[in-house]
Amino acid sequence: MLHEYRSQLRLSLNSNEEEMGLLLAPRLAYFAAVARHEHVTRAAHETGVPQSTLSRAVARLEEDLGVTLFARKGRALSLTPAGRTFLLSVERALGEVERAAEAVRADVDPTAGRVAFGFLHTMGSETVPALLRAFRADHPKVRFTLVQNYGEAMIERLRAGELDLCLTSPVPDAPDLVGRRLDEQRLRLVVPDDHRLAGRKRIRLAEASDEVFVTLEPGYGLRRITDDLCAEAGFRPRVAFEGEEAETLRGLVAAGLGVALLPPPAVPRPGVVELTVTAPRAVREIGVAWQAGRPDTPPVAAFKKFLLSRRGRLLGVAEQ
Repeated sequence: MLHEYRSQLRLSLNSNEEEMGLLLAPRLAYFAAVARHEHVTRAAHETGVPQSTLSRAVARLEEDLGVTLFARKGRALSLTPAGRTFLLSVERALGEVERAAEAVRADVDPTAGRVAFGFLHTMGSETVPALLRAFRADHPKVRFTLVQNYGEAMIERLRAGELDLCLTSPVPDAPDLVGRRLDEQRLRLVVPDDHRLAGRKRIRLAEASDEVFVTLEPGYGLRRITDDLCAEAGFRPRVAFEGEEAETLRGLVAAGLGVALLPPPAVPRPGVVELTVTAPRAVREIGVAWQAGRPDTPPVAAFKKFLLSRRGRLLGVAEQ
């Protein structure tokens, strides 16, 4: 019973505090204007609000707070000690609101707004820098918040509203998301340069069924593709190591820890040989995704249009 009473009291207090905040909010700017001038007429001229409205707002503010903010002598006003203390906090609060408003306006500015953009680790060395460089040639003031992560993590952040757009693989197929295929990237079987298959140029994936693989961790799109391709080739890969970076896996292959299905590197790496997989068709689709029904700010719309215009030529020749 006591617990129930305390819960009801807490709810009542929270409700009262919320109501008080809603009542105080529109009066703070009026109070600050009157406090700066210590004169209602001059404050009314600055704000464009009738003197009677300012006077009533200040009186109600004092009533709501239960504190006298101004000492009155005829038409002259002067801040009380409590009023001066309150003014410092009010000016900080109003300053924060104004800064927040400026930030929001800046984010949607079509020429200098912000885009929150996510992309796969394997897109970070060449593809994304080239895309940003090309886009900023025509939109030099647009700012980017960049997030580099694996596919499932980016989709979660997309759904949470933390990202506007993301480059991912596979392209998501979900009712709350929109996905558009932009390009495809060939995957190669990477083997050590002293491996029994190193003298080959092409290979059927089934020929690697007895090999030990190094792969990305579950949750990565490339891991899912690797498992699916191996299943299509008739085997389940024996995994010796699960990592987070394609180039780490390539280094482990060079060290002789296994073989890997990977996209081509930005720069050739010594110690490995990369074989074309002839069967099954080893590719991964790269696409752009965004939240369905979410309105775009002008800079997001411009960058989305730019990405869609790169369909079929998103990746550089080296990454094909």
